[in-house]
Amino acid sequence: MDSRTLEREAKKGRVLILPVGALEAHGPHLPLASDMIQAEATALALSDRIDALVAPGLPYGICPGTRRFPGTVSHSIETLAETVHELLEEFYRFGFRRVLILSGHGAGNHMAALREGATHSLDHHPNDLKVACLCDYEFVYELRGKEAPQGDGHGGLLETSRVMALAPQLVGSARPKVDYNVPPSLVGPVTEEHWSESVIGDTTEASPELGEKVQAYVLDRLEETVRKALPP
Repeated sequence: MDSRTLEREAKKGRVLILPVGALEAHGPHLPLASDMIQAEATALALSDRIDALVAPGLPYGICPGTRRFPGTVSHSIETLAETVHELLEEFYRFGFRRVLILSGHGAGNHMAALREGATHSLDHHPNDLKVACLCDYEFVYELRGKEAPQGDGHGGLLETSRVMALAPQLVGSARPKVDYNVPPSLVGPVTEEHWSESVIGDTTEASPELGEKVQAYVLDRLEETVRKALPP
């Protein structure tokens, strides 16, 4: 989009979606950019439903749990929060007043940083800026116990199937089954003993058909949520 078209579109009051991902290990079968791939694809599909615009995404996040696996890159909380704050300030300057921060990565400290950055901007513009911040995996994991085992998680059955549906050319042939034995109270790096591969669950039965079902469910839930959170 060129500069003057953006100027006109911003004045229409449309929602702007900022996709956020992470560069993070997802086992021997999924690309490092899985979170960004899912966030961008979902943002574009959602934009058609709610007449939104999609900004270029942030491809890096906070990933302490997978840092021992090759390829994972992790920001500090302070860096990610300030980056989001600065981007929102620029979007506001252009004329956008409704922004959805849509993350494909759901780590607790990652989401906290996104919300901290958003809160900083909302403090500056309390009267007319509206920001919603969520991870689409809040909805994906509503399908645990229905379409996948209750313990399914990172790089597991649901995520593998979803990436197979959205970017099949990037999915490898391996279908790992991995036990996740990290104690909830553990502070510090995860060891080989706790987690042997960057996957949680059994991906054996992953399929693009399941991935399409997951994506359709996520889009329905997202549309419902965003229409309530960011009304005109």
